[in-house]
Amino acid sequence: MTQTLEDLEMPKEKIYKNGMIWTGTFLGGPLVTGYMMAENFKAFNEPEKAKKTWIYTIIAIIVILGIIFLFPDAPNRIFPIAYSATAALLVQLFQEKNIENHISLGGKLYSWWRTIAVSVIGIVVLMIPIIIGFVVFGEDVQIQSKTYGPTHNEVLYDQSITEKEVDNIAQALKNVTYFNDASTRYALVKKLENSYDIYIAVDDGVATQYKIQQGFAYLRSELQKSFPNNKIIISLFVDNINNVVKKIE
Repeated sequence: MTQTLEDLEMPKEKIYKNGMIWTGTFLGGPLVTGYMMAENFKAFNEPEKAKKTWIYTIIAIIVILGIIFLFPDAPNRIFPIAYSATAALLVQLFQEKNIENHISLGGKLYSWWRTIAVSVIGIVVLMIPIIIGFVVFGEDVQIQSKTYGPTHNEVLYDQSITEKEVDNIAQALKNVTYFNDASTRYALVKKLENSYDIYIAVDDGVATQYKIQQGFAYLRSELQKSFPNNKIIISLFVDNINNVVKKIE
């Protein structure tokens, strides 16, 4: 027997349509995706799928948080684009037909105001473990410094390197005349496994000049002679060490 629209009962529950889920995810993160899709599954009388949605959402959030903590320097803009595209695909695969049927039968939708509110709550809830994680497990980096010579050439360093190693690097910088008694110069040193990464501040645009690059390349090769068992890297930065404009290795 063929059913007509008149034979079908109008849905009583409200749902989120495709655009709302995509927007909510972009603004509020994967937690919003899970919530909205789970609410839709409950409205479609599919409670088991709603439960599974929450399980997959929690797993996805754990994975994303893990990536954030492991790769804190990764471009943040990648995440909203990636999980918004994923949300759009999931809705298309698992809910689009039910959403279309719901709307065609006169079923109601949640308001855009609710969508925005859920998004704000979602991003706040997601940020809580991120903030706690960085506070509790983030690096407790204590920068120390030592000065050398009458002009107080300065080496800054953290706990990744010993004071004796810093002294050796300062002496090597003096041997190649980067540290001298005519002017004050600065360097920040980090150690990663067997490599010494020496950060040197430069003016914006200077690092792109060929002669400047050649000069620092020569400096690196001369320093390398003093440390045959350690790789020397010169990192040229502008303003702060997170803005490295040229690595010479």
